[in-house]
Amino acid sequence: MIEIRGLTKRYGAHTAVDGLTFTAAPGQVTGFLGPNGAGKSTTLRMLLGLDRIDAGTATVTGVPYTSLRRPARVVGAQLDLGGAHPSHTARAHLAWIARANGLPLGRVDESLRRVDLERAARARVRTFSLGMGQRLNLAAALLGDPQVVIMDEPVNGLDPAGIRWMRSFTRGLAEEGRTVLLSSHLMDEISRIADHLVVIHRGRMVARGGPDQLTVGHDSLEDAFFALTSGTREGAS
Repeated sequence: MIEIRGLTKRYGAHTAVDGLTFTAAPGQVTGFLGPNGAGKSTTLRMLLGLDRIDAGTATVTGVPYTSLRRPARVVGAQLDLGGAHPSHTARAHLAWIARANGLPLGRVDESLRRVDLERAARARVRTFSLGMGQRLNLAAALLGDPQVVIMDEPVNGLDPAGIRWMRSFTRGLAEEGRTVLLSSHLMDEISRIADHLVVIHRGRMVARGGPDQLTVGHDSLEDAFFALTSGTREGAS
């Protein structure tokens, strides 16, 4: 389980994340929604120990990420593209990550198969399309067979076929009992994937609940989202 309690991050006079509290449970896709600049990526970076926490806590399986002895075996994170050297092959890139994290090299080919990249294992990363790059990032996140998977805008820039594949893949992770936290600003897509939603605006939570709960009184999740993020009122369900 992911637990966020009173999480706060300040940059000078600007508060990027303001007392944020929510949980993401095993066996579910938790959609983490908010407009650009709402504090989603900052929250994920604090959860993963990449940014210092000013107040509150962010834990995975009950402890901070930085306290995990073998973090790659517990948490897999697919954040931004660009981590792989363009001249490396997909297999070489994943093998380097596996060695750096003390993971068996057998996980490399297994992860490539999992994201349907086995035929591109020897291809140079510079030849990859955006969708292939997203899949390579997912393969890296899954190398340790983690129980918690964090995904930041995984369908950005994908074509319809890639979006459909990512949707099925993400649901499959949750159906295996994993905790999936998916950050996005694409309302239609997240309404097809998520079991539970957390909406933030200006660093604060403005609503949480299932897609059906958040759309009560609105024609769509998109309409509900714009209504929620046009002000600063906090909601709950």
